[in-house]
Amino acid sequence: MPLLQQNKEYTIDDIYALPDGQRAELIDGQMYMMAPPGRKHQRITLELSTIINNYIKEKGGSCEVDIAPFAVFLNADDKKNYVEPDISVICSTDKLTDKGCTGAPDWIIEIVSPGSRRMDYYTKLFKYRTAGVREYWIVDPEKNRILVYNFESEDTGDYTFSEAIKAGIYDDLEIDFSSIDI
Repeated sequence: MPLLQQNKEYTIDDIYALPDGQRAELIDGQMYMMAPPGRKHQRITLELSTIINNYIKEKGGSCEVDIAPFAVFLNADDKKNYVEPDISVICSTDKLTDKGCTGAPDWIIEIVSPGSRRMDYYTKLFKYRTAGVREYWIVDPEKNRILVYNFESEDTGDYTFSEAIKAGIYDDLEIDFSSIDI
């Protein structure tokens, strides 16, 4: 993710001023341009979001699953932080507006692309934790690795694509990565 001019502080207004089709994220006033995701990235996003969405529907849950491009304004009144997580699960529907999610989603999943590695592993990890995200998964197909951060219990887990992983925000949702068609 290339960083734009560093001595300028950007706002959400700058995000909305981008040309159609151009995507970027805003972290602490710094704008990071986003490349289009690859096919494998999209397959994983589709598979995971479908599993989670089906689980929520089956249980009659009130949480909503949204996939990128979906605007997340991490801090409701802050104009310097705007992200588009690959998958966002929002359980407080009062955070949802026509523009996206105002406040931290409950669960975020990022699928690592070559250009997003540093952002997903470091910058977003810190940002999501401090914003109040309850759970954060980093899915890295290139490394055959899934890192799970449950910020509520302060647990972390390191898994591979051959394992089943329990979602921390639900009592009985387990995602078997070996069954995912990628």
